[in-house]
Amino acid sequence: MKVILNENIETLGHIGDIVKVAPGYARNYLLPKKLAILATEKNAKALDHTKRQLAYKKNKALDSAKNLGAKLEALSIVLSHKAGEEGKLFGAVTNMDIAAFLKTNGFDIDRKSIVLADTIKHIGEFSVAVKIHPEVTATLKVTVAAA
Repeated sequence: MKVILNENIETLGHIGDIVKVAPGYARNYLLPKKLAILATEKNAKALDHTKRQLAYKKNKALDSAKNLGAKLEALSIVLSHKAGEEGKLFGAVTNMDIAAFLKTNGFDIDRKSIVLADTIKHIGEFSVAVKIHPEVTATLKVTVAAA
């Protein structure tokens, strides 16, 4: 019996694969648990259509993420904080500060996607990574100045 997998099954294959299984295995396990559907011509066409839609949406999201990344890399961020002698900050610059600056400039970036290895505690220029999309990471130039 041929079925189309709806889930990744370690012993059989990945989502969308058409596999041949024993009729009892399909009838008693795969079909009732919605892990697979029968491999009819109608179901195969529906699967192809769904795959095309997902690929289109993925490509569209990737293109918009690349455009956003280019805009972010062109932006220069200047943050001013109170600092003591030798350029050491009172407090620190965190990803929340950077996200707030980006929000005031029209970029709605979640603070969790701003990757700081550690908080910034000194005056100077720093490179900060922003994970916009799983495949797109932008690098921001952050300048911290004394207030």
